[in-house]
Amino acid sequence: MRVPTFSTFARFSGDTAGATAVEFAIVAVPFLSLILVSLQTATIFFFDGALQTAAQKSARELMTGSAQLSKLTQAQFKSAVCANAPNFQCANIMVDVQSASAFSNISTTPLTLTYNAGGAVTNTWNYSPGNPGDVVILRVLYNWPVAGGPLAFGLANQANGDHLLVGTAVVKDEPYQ
Repeated sequence: MRVPTFSTFARFSGDTAGATAVEFAIVAVPFLSLILVSLQTATIFFFDGALQTAAQKSARELMTGSAQLSKLTQAQFKSAVCANAPNFQCANIMVDVQSASAFSNISTTPLTLTYNAGGAVTNTWNYSPGNPGDVVILRVLYNWPVAGGPLAFGLANQANGDHLLVGTAVVKDEPYQ
């Protein structure tokens, strides 16, 4: 068995045939990470807009009194919201509806999710669609899974590693009846 000598290492140090491959290997990981994070950010923005559209469409049912006159229950109204949000898993959509007599009385405090040990949301959501002339705030929430772990660069804003999407609509109920 031949033992490598200093001259063998010196000969390889001057060889630049694989330099491009080594440089690409060094740059490839950050480059691909940047591309994946950009795609994930774009996806989150797209679905955030879709959820906002679903909230606006669903709020129209409250504003016109359609939900109230039909005496929709909380579960039935959630199903109506799900119908306006076909790109989402209905089981994971959360709907909060609150009403007040005036805009100044409506609570616009951000909702905070609480989780159990299994990572499931434990919040109890309100369903108060209001009466004619009332101000109603509808919030539709969805935990969007974030892939990439530490490469996600802050996209995860929930304790369980997901990104919370929120669609909000504030309307004043029309004088239906």
